Amino acid sequence: MKEFEVKTRFIFNGVFKVKALDRQQADEFVQKHCGLVIGGDIHSSLPSEDIDWDFPVHPEKQIKSIKQLSNKRLSAK
Repeated sequence: MKEFEVKTRFIFNGVFKVKALDRQQADEFVQKHCGLVIGGDIHSSLPSEDIDWDFPVHPEKQIKSIKQLSNKRLSAK
């Protein structure tokens, strides 16, 4: 077996529905109060009546590059 470095990107595309005074405030609310942590959930520090979201459970996966790290063969485990 050989060793490879595989650069990978996971993309979640979805929508936050937020109550705000204007576009600028809506942008600010999502930038400051909404997020996602691997192994966790989509979250927000805004009150639940002011925010909702719709995101898929599984992200899109993109392989960006594959680089062989060495020519020597590694033992299979």
